[in-house]
Parts: sequence; structure tokens; C-alpha cells
Amino acid sequence: MTTSQSHPSNPAPSSHATRAHSFNAAAAQYAANRPSYPPALLDAVEEEAGRSLADARVVDVGAGTGIATALLHARGADVVAVEPGEGMAAQFQATLPGVPVVRGNGNALPLADDTADFLTYAQAWHWTDPAHSVPEALRVLRPGGALALWWNTDARDIDWIVRQSDRMSRFFGEDVATVKRKPADRTDLADPSGRLRFTRREVRWSRRVPLDTHLANIGSHSAFLVTPMDRRTAFLTEERTHLLKTFPEGIVEETYDVLLLVALNT
Repeated sequence: MTTSQSHPSNPAPSSHATRAHSFNAAAAQYAANRPSYPPALLDAVEEEAGRSLADARVVDVGAGTGIATALLHARGADVVAVEPGEGMAAQFQATLPGVPVVRGNGNALPLADDTADFLTYAQAWHWTDPAHSVPEALRVLRPGGALALWWNTDARDIDWIVRQSDRMSRFFGEDVATVKRKPADRTDLADPSGRLRFTRREVRWSRRVPLDTHLANIGSHSAFLVTPMDRRTAFLTEERTHLLKTFPEGIVEETYDVLLLVALNT
């Protein structure tokens, strides 16, 4: 990649809606390469909620291709998924044919009042408008029900991850790591109204994946999906060169801090 490609003049930022819709055309890539979540995360959700997921009525909102839904289902939860995107919902149905998925979003949940023990948002709350999604969550949750929001974020104390994050920040012209962590680091952004009293947990985990999987995971994020193909390809090609210096055998150890927020409907 040339210097001009590494430090491009930034085009006009894509709209929130454009970035949200970008996943539909990349649903298969998303399903195949995005990381899941560790069992300890769901343990933490249960601890903060004060009840088991088993036999609970769980609504997984912004379910995408079903990565979190599958884990909730495996815990014995009675899960229904809510997903706005046609392409993502189609991939969900192909992956989890036995789990119901309905079209909708967190700003206007297609669900009756007082019907859920848990509402979960895996990598999804930041796509909502809390002015709408907070009252919707409180409407749908039963008394004592729990709203659980979580995000996989890159571990920022690992050198190669910091260097990669810096390269991505230069490419996009913004601090990628900070943007990704904001909703969980500042609960006032998760609920500006202050109606929800969140507790915060952090769970570290890692996975070892082929370099191609790691690069495809990066490329499945909305910031890349809305980037012109030539620039996206050039960045990922150069990133492969950087990573092979750290992982010459071509196996990348990704380390994540899952940031979890849980609030009860009291």
C-alpha cells in the first residue's frame, strides 16, 4: 500500500443507517468469521440478573446471524430473535432454523408488554436510539426482568492489538478503539435518561484463528463494508504483511474484553 492509501483523505462519513444496512450484503462473511462469546459472559449475565437463563423468556435484539442467540438457546432459554436486516435474518434462519426470528428493531419492538425475562443486545445497542429503545425495553421486560448489553472489544494491553488499532484509526481518521468502547464505558450514553441503573462487568477471553479468518472478521465491520473496495482491499493486504511478522505461522490469537452492562426493570 502506498503512503497516500495508508493515510487517505477521509470521504464524507457514511450515515448511521447506511452502516447498519451494510451488514446485509455481508451476512455470510459475518457469520463465518465474527467471534462468539465465552461461557463466563452468560454466567455474569445470570449473576447480575439474579436468575438463570434456563427456561427464561429471552428476546435477543439485533440478533444478526444468531451468534449470541445460539449461546442463549444452548443455555436452555426460550429465545426469540429480533433482527431488522433482511440479509442477516436470512442467514440467521439458515444457521438456526429452529429458533424464531422476527423483523424489527430495538426502537420499536414487535412484542407485547411484560413478556420477556431478559432482553439481550449483543453488539447491537449502539445501533438504537436510547430515547426510544430504553422505554421499549422497560415496556417489554417483566417486572424484575433484565436488560443485558454487551460488546466484544479488543484488549488494549496487548502490543500487537494496540498497533493494529492505531493503523485502523489512522486509516479511518478516528480512534477506533475508543469509539467501540464508548457505550459500555459511559452508561450515560447507553441511557441518557438515567432511568436504568446499570452494573458493569468485564470478561476477558481469546480465540486462535487462521489469519484469513482474522482479516475477514475485520472486513466484516461496518466501517470497512462502506469503504470502497479498492481501499478496503489495500488496507487488508498491508495488514496481512504486518500480522505475519507477529504470527509467522499464520495463526492469530485474538484477545477480547467483553464489556457487559446489566440493568433490572425494578
